[in-house]
Amino acid sequence: MILMHESPGARPGSRYTSIRHAAARHVAQRGLLKPLVWSLVDVTVRGTENLEGLRAPFVVVGNHSSHLDAPLVLGSLPPRLSRYLAAGAAADYFFDVWWRKGLTALFFNAFPVERYGLRKRSKVATTLLAEGVPLLLFPEGTRSHDGSMAPFKRGTAALCLTAGVPCLPMAIVGASKAMPRGTSWPVRGRPRVTVVFGAPMTPHEGEHSSAFSARIEERVRELHLSVAPLPPSTRRRHTDEASDNHRVESSRGLGPAEGTEPHEDSTQESQRPSAGGES
Repeated sequence: MILMHESPGARPGSRYTSIRHAAARHVAQRGLLKPLVWSLVDVTVRGTENLEGLRAPFVVVGNHSSHLDAPLVLGSLPPRLSRYLAAGAAADYFFDVWWRKGLTALFFNAFPVERYGLRKRSKVATTLLAEGVPLLLFPEGTRSHDGSMAPFKRGTAALCLTAGVPCLPMAIVGASKAMPRGTSWPVRGRPRVTVVFGAPMTPHEGEHSSAFSARIEERVRELHLSVAPLPPSTRRRHTDEASDNHRVESSRGLGPAEGTEPHEDSTQESQRPSAGGES
């Protein structure tokens, strides 16, 4: 059963659902962040027809390859979907000092998640979805080193199942070249970046989180390939590796147990995190 809510701003509450905070965030995102990012990279947005009729709450899920990812997603979504979007951010970095916490909250409506397996904050995402707040999460758990996509952790799929909300798959192509890992600013020349949205996905009847996660990952890979096709031999290797990784994860019981509170595994980063799951 998919939960549908009125706008989160229709109810008083925390900064995640506050109309006043949403108005300030809208100015920061649309008046400052998007113009800056769009001036540094040449952005193309595809699949916007798949956003028609989509209502909060939902979980935006995609590949993670650059610090540009969260700003690109926020700027590519229409304001009615991005106004209350909350991005998962590493608690030990983005919420450790007041000024960084304030900036992260202002631009990304970020909520803290633990990167090292601690579960004390693991119910935040479920609570936000229950309040009608859409989320942005990156199930790979870290940014890619070379633009290739790592296997998805199943916690995000489990979250969608637990909360009864749809997943909005999307792919970002070119961000890793525009702002490679280890850099703090995009490269010169306004490199091309494409954001492509797929149709919302919901779990099949009786589908477990591992199977739903595999379908989400497959769809994100398809969206990525629709923009940047791989050679046939490379495509077969990536497909085989993804299949093997899901079989190993399922056999070892990795990730949250079925029916339990999932981790927000989008923010487990071995190096400096980025805001937005970590986006």
